[in-house]
Amino acid sequence: MDSHKAIVHQSEIEWMELSHGERIGFRRKLLGQATGADKLGCSMFEVAPGKRAWPLHYHFANEEALYIMEGSATLRLGADEFQVQAGHFVTFRVGADHAHQLINTGSTPLRYLCFSTMIGPEVCGYPDSGKIGIIAGRAPGGSGRVSAMRKCFLEASEVNYYEGEG
Repeated sequence: MDSHKAIVHQSEIEWMELSHGERIGFRRKLLGQATGADKLGCSMFEVAPGKRAWPLHYHFANEEALYIMEGSATLRLGADEFQVQAGHFVTFRVGADHAHQLINTGSTPLRYLCFSTMIGPEVCGYPDSGKIGIIAGRAPGGSGRVSAMRKCFLEASEVNYYEGEG
């Protein structure tokens, strides 16, 4: 059977790894990017017990969804916490009320699929640390285009719109 660029088997994609400090750590396969998807992102994540892939965050432009394939976790969603496990599907709409973070509170690796719209530029809020992140040039996890800007700022560093304009 002939192959097609829009068809990929996860075993054909290398894991990329990221860790930061004691709490952040994951392995990720960029499935959507591997098929050339432009407006739909999909990644497979693997997170070790006690770790999380991302800080608590919310999006201004993009919706996300998770499907838990293996393991169990605590989902921080808005001001609440929920226990999720293999078979759960969760969506995250835009806005601060939908801030989310998945923490592997189980004893085995957590494996899940993360889907997202790929609208750029993207702005994210980080309630625990009081930061705002901006990604311009491509949406997070998007196709191979190089991001023109990726910056994080403390919300407290806000200035007036006309600051420095004379």
